[in-house]
Amino acid sequence: MGQKRNNCGVLKDFHFNSLHDPILPLIVRFGEEQTYGSALIRTRPGQTNQALATAEKLCKELNPNFQFSYYFADAEYQKQYISEQIVGKLSNAFAFLAIFISCLGLLGLAMFTAEQRIKEIGIRKVLGASVGSLFTLLSKEFLILVLIALCIATPLAWLAMDKWLQAYSYRTTVDWWVFALAGVTAIVIALITVSFQSFKAALMNPVKSLRSE
Repeated sequence: MGQKRNNCGVLKDFHFNSLHDPILPLIVRFGEEQTYGSALIRTRPGQTNQALATAEKLCKELNPNFQFSYYFADAEYQKQYISEQIVGKLSNAFAFLAIFISCLGLLGLAMFTAEQRIKEIGIRKVLGASVGSLFTLLSKEFLILVLIALCIATPLAWLAMDKWLQAYSYRTTVDWWVFALAGVTAIVIALITVSFQSFKAALMNPVKSLRSE
């Protein structure tokens, strides 16, 4: 007959693997008869070095021939998400590059539009149009383009994020305010990009505008 063992306690479920996997059954048992193994040590904040020095000293006293080695549980747990960290860094880099290229395109389009409508702007100023109305006139077209892009990109982004989160057994939900914040940010960036050229065209002397070829 096998040796009788008593249950010392039952713990609530906790994650000991990646969040990609569901929580599996785990049995923690004493290893009194084993000559090898690992010890899990919890240290107080700011006393990690002292705890490591004490553990190393104790290890040498108990078994001088055993090489003392250690690792941190949070660092080992974080290694399970190396791919996510790489994807996050690449996403940030490509997002910055895309925003930069988009801003250059918007700036070039704003300069071209202002140059094409320079006489119209001059006539409107002669007829009493204010700087604010001219700025709105020149910026409205770009805002419409940004809104159309948001209407296309928002559902695609939600689908992509939802599919990515499905790889996790335990995951969060994508809130609507994330897309709202992204949309407002895109609009603000677009306005900042075209505002300089729009104000420059709106403040131009109408006489010079009408004389320009």
